[in-house]
Amino acid sequence: MPAPRERHIEPPPTPVEFERAVEQLRAARFRPEVLTEEMPAPQRIAPYASALSADVSTDGMDVGTGRIVVLHDPAGNDAWDGTFRCVAYARADIDPELAADPLLAEVGWTWLMEALSAHDATYAAPSGTVTTVASESFGGMSAEPSTAQIEIRASWTPIGDLTAHVEAWGELLCTAAGLPPVPEGVATMPSRRGQRGTD
Repeated sequence: MPAPRERHIEPPPTPVEFERAVEQLRAARFRPEVLTEEMPAPQRIAPYASALSADVSTDGMDVGTGRIVVLHDPAGNDAWDGTFRCVAYARADIDPELAADPLLAEVGWTWLMEALSAHDATYAAPSGTVTTVASESFGGMSAEPSTAQIEIRASWTPIGDLTAHVEAWGELLCTAAGLPPVPEGVATMPSRRGQRGTD
């Protein structure tokens, strides 16, 4: 008796909406200090996902890091209030004295809201956390300086062109890392994804 033939099931085609979103993700421009590259996206949260990672570097030193993931579920998600979701993370070193400021977490969240507003990135259902961590060294490590970091984890439902949302995330990274804002009217030479590899 001949062995049964294996059935080859073609995967469903990628939705046009998600392909367009990935193009918009890749079209984002950042300040020269922001070095980005594509990274594997989590596959269990939504049927479709794409992601970027980034480091903020000044004078040859990394002063901040982060990532942004764009999720898409064609069936929609009640928690998202839509079919797309941005999930962002930003971490940067800060002055240890700032870590004790009880208002710092609220300020960190404001950085994201202001970045989205500055880029005209319309959104819905924002949520997230801001965490500050301070470290002191003791004993044989007592000579090590005190350190502190701020971490911003956020998600929101993007409305409209995704490029504005990704660029707002890039601005959040720069603000958290303490980079001075670009003066109004002064143009910067924007960077693009892939600065760590081939562009």
